[in-house]
Amino acid sequence: MRPGIGIVFGIMDEHRPSLTAAEKEARRKLAIRKVLDGRTQADVADFLGVHPVTVAKWMRAYRAGGDQAVAAKPVPGRPRFLTAEQEAEVRSWLLKKPTEFGFRTDLWTAARVAQLIRDRLGVAFHPNYLREWLSKRGYSPQKPARRMRQRDPQVIDAWLGQAYPAIQKKSPKAKPTSC
Repeated sequence: MRPGIGIVFGIMDEHRPSLTAAEKEARRKLAIRKVLDGRTQADVADFLGVHPVTVAKWMRAYRAGGDQAVAAKPVPGRPRFLTAEQEAEVRSWLLKKPTEFGFRTDLWTAARVAQLIRDRLGVAFHPNYLREWLSKRGYSPQKPARRMRQRDPQVIDAWLGQAYPAIQKKSPKAKPTSC
């Protein structure tokens, strides 16, 4: 790096997260401004930590189409189902019991979460996709222990202490298998 030129955006490497579209656009416009102010493309490339051919491509695009040519482009692909705020809201729901939302039991299922998202946020999720979505965020399928509603622990303990030992099958004494 040449003396007197500082790093504004830093050098990209695999340990640094990639820049956003707006940051990339600002970097391109800064490069163009520096070149138009009289700096060489090589100096600007060194300053920004990019290859000189990259700066040449930015300049060629700018000369051909102006600011519009170096503006950030929309990201291709399907937009996210939920915004970051909506996702945080869904995650806060999962910290509460499903019965607080009108469900009969305290078991969260993908179908229930999908129904809540559809009813409250107006976004339709397929339960199979929602299972994947939840697992990517650290939620795993849970199955509650099945217990009878009339279960009485004192009666069970009494039966295990008195009746069960009386009817428990006694194992025969071990006999040698060879003589």
